[in-house]
This record gives sequence, C-alpha cells and structure tokens, in this order.
Amino acid sequence: MTESSKPRSLAEADGTERLGMFVGRDFIEIDFNGNTSVTEHSLIYSVGTQVVAQKEVMATGGRIAHPAGAVGVIVRSPVDRTHAYRVKFSDGFEAPIHHDQLIRLAEFKSNSIRDNAAPLMSSGLYDRVIYRCVIGSRAYGLEDEASDTDRRGIYLPAADLHWSLFGVPEQLENDETQEVYWELQKFIVLALKANPNVLECLYSPIVESATPLGEELLEMRSAFLSKLIFQTFSGYVASQFKKMQTDIRNQGRVKGKHVMHLIRLLLSGTHVLRSDEMMVDVGQHRDQLLTIKRGEMPFAEADSWRKELQSDFESAFQTTKLPDRPDYERANAFLVDARRRAMEKSLP
Repeated sequence: MTESSKPRSLAEADGTERLGMFVGRDFIEIDFNGNTSVTEHSLIYSVGTQVVAQKEVMATGGRIAHPAGAVGVIVRSPVDRTHAYRVKFSDGFEAPIHHDQLIRLAEFKSNSIRDNAAPLMSSGLYDRVIYRCVIGSRAYGLEDEASDTDRRGIYLPAADLHWSLFGVPEQLENDETQEVYWELQKFIVLALKANPNVLECLYSPIVESATPLGEELLEMRSAFLSKLIFQTFSGYVASQFKKMQTDIRNQGRVKGKHVMHLIRLLLSGTHVLRSDEMMVDVGQHRDQLLTIKRGEMPFAEADSWRKELQSDFESAFQTTKLPDRPDYERANAFLVDARRRAMEKSLP
C-alpha cells in the first residue's frame, strides 16, 4: 500500500516537463494511466534550506559537535550529490555533510506524522473496499494466455480514520496482486474529469464485488459522462501520437502495446458519445488491435487508422446528446451521503 503525494512538474535540462511527485528524494513519474515509475533524480538542496543531520556531526579530534537530529542551515550547496554540503548549526559550527546524511526539516516533520500513521494505514483499509472489478486486457476482450488479471476498485475509509490527524491515502496499491483501489472522493473527482481508467472501472463487464453503496454508484454512473470525454480522450491521443512520431524518427520504433491502447481509447470514446454508454470490451476489433500490439501493423498504417477514428470521434462529438459537463451536484450528494454512512460500524 502506498500513499500518493500531490502531483507536480519536474523541469528537465532540455526544458521539457514531466508530471509526477517527489517522495523522499525520488521523483515518481506519472503516466496517463495513473501508473508510476520511480527514477533517481539529482535533487540538490539550495542554500538557506533547513536540514536535519541523520548522523552525529563530528568535529576535529573525533569529538561529537552535534548529535544526530540536530538542525542546521545549508550555507553552500554542491554541484552534485558526490560532493558535500556546507551546513551551519546554531552555535556557528560548520561541517561538510553529504546528501544521504541529511533530510529537509519540513520533510522530517512530515515523516514523523506518516511514521505514526503507518500502523493505522496497514490495517483494515482493504476491508473497506466497496467495489472491485477487473480491467485491462481481460475486460477489453484482448487477453491471451500470458495476460495478468488487473483489479481496480474503490474503498471508503471509516469516518474516524478519515477525520483523524493522519488522514487516508488517495489509493491503495498491491503490486503482487495487480490491485489498485481509489479512495472514494479521489475516484469521484477523476470520474468527473473523464479519466478513462476510472470510467472504464465503472463500466467494466467483469464486476467481482460491490456493496450496497457500490451498487448505488454503479446505478448513477451515467452522471459522470459528458462532452469532456471528447477533449480528454482526443487531446491525449493526439499528443501521444505526436510523441510517437518523434520516437520513430529518433529510435526507429514505438511500443505496439501503447499504440493499441490509444486506438482502443478512440473506439471507446466514439462509442460513448453516440450511445451514452461506455464501451470497455472491444473484442469486435480484437484481430486488428492485437496485430498492432504485436508490432505487425506498420506505424504509418496504424496512424492512418487513428486519423480516421479521430475524424469519426469529432463527428460523434458534434451530434452527441451527452451534457456539456457531468452532474456535479449528484456526484457531490452521493459523496456526502457516503461520508455520513462511513460512521456506521459495518461497511455500507
């Protein structure tokens, strides 16, 4: 189980930005599907940053100048992590200290709260799942003998934990079992923004379990559908295909699986604009999509299909009966009611 931090952008040396978050000293990059990958990033603390020494600070002659836990201020930053910072302490003593022996004071205080919350976070939250379904290739009708079973869903934390000092994680993750469960409010916010993974979760043809509250959410799932689907889906697909064209020029290839899912997204988006119903199972296009996944369809041909689908998507947008925006009031009323019911001892 992991706890997500607030997303932010990381500027690279070439001026590009990557969406992600800092957790500790690592930058975690987030892709469109909500997946994350940890990459080592040479973050250097700036001059003036308050830091906590994680080891004893030594003076000449083997004397301990300050104990572990002492607070100092960085007065000189190194060019990289292989060199030491110059840290000044309250008595004026200065010492060279390497990055791995320091932690920012703000981070140190936040970690103290998280460490105390750990026992609460590790117990009982998976028992609060109100909805569980299968997504991915098995739900798309694109599975093969090597396909994993990816589960997604929603959990409703108990009120006393949600109201507590420690709060609750925005999502629970179990890499071993390929499971992710969003906290209810996080899920609703993503659904209102037309996040495709969340909408597909609501419309998955493979529902494994749902409490009465989960069933109520499924019954009102159409409240999350709106014309925002067009902007969200088409904008992402267009930007990704543009990046792929760059990859073709620079590397001579792209990942067929990625191309396949972008095509699938357009098929699904067009269907929902025309039918007011999210299509998750794309088995009728299985042969073509798997041909792309295996890399057997030339990229130019896949891109040509993408352009045809994009044109069809735009036509569907012009005639759709979906509202301009989702039903925010209905979604909010459901969330408020769920929060009240979270005070009950049993899971609603």
